[in-house]
Formats: sequence, structure tokens, C-alpha cells
Amino acid sequence: MALPADFTLTEQDGGLVAVLAGDWTARGLFDAGPRLTEALEDRRDLRFDLTGVNRCDTAGAYAILRAAGDRLKSDRIIARKQVLRLLELVGAAIKVEPQRAARPTGFYALLERIGRGVFGLFADGYGTLVFLGHLLVALGRSIVSPHRIRWAPIVALCERAGLDAMPIIATTTFFIGAVVALLGANMLTDFGAQVYAVELIGISVMREFNILITAILLAGRSASSFAAEIGSMKMNQEIDAMQVMGVDPYEALVLPRFAALLLTIPLLTFVATIAGLAGGILVVWSVLDLSPTFFLQRIVDYVGATHFWIGLSKAPVMAMVIAAIGCRQGMEVGKDIESLGRRVTAAVVHAIFAIILIDAVFALIYMELDI
Repeated sequence: MALPADFTLTEQDGGLVAVLAGDWTARGLFDAGPRLTEALEDRRDLRFDLTGVNRCDTAGAYAILRAAGDRLKSDRIIARKQVLRLLELVGAAIKVEPQRAARPTGFYALLERIGRGVFGLFADGYGTLVFLGHLLVALGRSIVSPHRIRWAPIVALCERAGLDAMPIIATTTFFIGAVVALLGANMLTDFGAQVYAVELIGISVMREFNILITAILLAGRSASSFAAEIGSMKMNQEIDAMQVMGVDPYEALVLPRFAALLLTIPLLTFVATIAGLAGGILVVWSVLDLSPTFFLQRIVDYVGATHFWIGLSKAPVMAMVIAAIGCRQGMEVGKDIESLGRRVTAAVVHAIFAIILIDAVFALIYMELDI
């Protein structure tokens, strides 16, 4: 049975003896420490009898040392060996001065920061290769055994990550097409070539803006969602529980998100194309007085479907990059909320950067192919 910490002061051989009893532990201290400190104030000739102490931990030892101060001498303590050893360890820890790490300054700090950045870049590249390896293994298993494919989450993610984004994508590309048409109409009118605004709208929307706007919006919407969902599961140790139960997280979490974006991004690109052309038609009709029939006929005659297929050819690559970045950042989340916030932010930033870079690479490739 636990006994609360207590003490008594007695006179023995012309000196004062502090007799401690009970459990001098974190749970048994209560106010015994402050009371002992107050009782021993201004008392110099002291001895301590700790033989009545039942249990003692670091909290109790610290309370005794703080009350005794520099008056606690080893030759004036009566206690068991375990208690004496604990008092010695805690006393030594109290005397240790905290060491502050020297922070680099100036040019050395700059070099250290650059070095950490380079090391982080290589570590990030290694982590990406590990993620791709796991993903390829999971994909190979699904191809060999199609019954392992989880169709229910794929369909749910197609609706949530793809189809639910259709209104915002259509609205954004509609206004992008309208702005391009307005700028083209104002600039080309000065040269008497306002009719070429149709080609400007068709090529820019069908070749670039449809897939670019779709991918950027999905990067901000789906990549962040993937990172947050998987990251929260990582924080709550749900992914560890899945692995203990023999479920591969890449098959259960990553592959359905890949498949969902691969299936929905061509449809979203088509919707973005229609919305962008609709915005251009509206502006050209109202500003240049060119009818929608004339607009569409000129698109068919002078623009053609080649530019649309060029834009659509980028869709699978964009989908894979967005899903990979979002899922990988989610898998890298640590055990704290700050890590989750950093990874979600990194997912959006990295995805948008990768989209712009990939679009530029595609532009160079098609320029070399003269397409």
C-alpha cells in the first residue's frame, strides 16, 4: 500500500535530524518537498535519516536535494544503498551545465545550408526511386493477378478526384479561352487580321491550355488530397496496421489513385477543351461579330484535330506525375502535424513544378518532330 511522503525533525546528539518516511515518488510527494524546504531553512547542522523511506524515484530525490541544498553530505546521510546511489545520480545531473550547440554564422552557415540542400536532394531522389520500385512491384502483381485490383476504391476515387473537379475545370478554362480570345481580338484588329483570332484560340486551347489548366487544378486539388489522406493514415499508424495484416499499402492506397487519375484526366481534358472553345466563341461572337458556325468551321478547316490529340497525349503522363507526387509525399509524413503540413505543401508545389517542366519537354519534342 502506497504511503504519502512525510518527515519529522528530531534533536539527537545536539543536532537536528530530518527523518523521512513514506513513498518519496512523483505520485506520493504531494507537498512534502516544499514543506521540507521551508522546515530546513536556516538550519546548518543537519543530518538525514532515510531508512524509513519506502520507495524513492528521481522526483523524490530531486525534492530531497533541493530542500537540503549544499548541506547534504554523504557522511551525514543514513539510507539504503539504492537510495544513496539515486541521490548521487540526481545530484550529478543537477550540476551538469546545459550545453548550447554553436550555430554556424556567415559564409560557413551558407555552405552548410547548401550542403544540407544537396544532401536532401539526393535523399529525395533515392526516396523517389524506392517509391517507384514498390509501385512497379504492386502493379506487376495486379497485372499477373487481376483479382487483386480494388475496383470499389477506384470508382469512388474517379468520382471524388476526377468527376467532382469537372465544374471548376470547365469554369476556369472557359474564362481562359475568353481572355485569350479578347487579347487576340484586340491585338489582331490593329493589323486587320482579326479573323485569325479563331486559329489563336483553337491552337492555344486545344494544344496547351486544356491539359495545362486541368493538370494544375488537379495538382492543387487531388495531389494535396492524396498526400493528406495517406499522411493522416500514416500518422495514425493505419498503414502499419495494414502491413501487419498482410495488406500491401501500395495496392490498397496508391494504385487506386493512379488508376483513378489515369481514367478521368482524358475526360477532364476534353471538357476543358469544350469549355475553352466556348469561352472563345462567346468573345469572338460579341466582339468581332463572327458567328459560332463560322468559328467552328474555321477550327475544322484550319486547326484540325491534331492539336487536340497533341494536348491529350500529355494527359497520361500528367496523371501519373500528379498521383505519384501526392502519394509519395503522403507516405513520407512523420508522426506530427507539422510534417503533414509540410508534405501536403510539398505535394502541391512539386506537382505544379513537374507539370510545367513536363509541358516544356513535350513542347520541345513536338517542335523537333515538326508537329
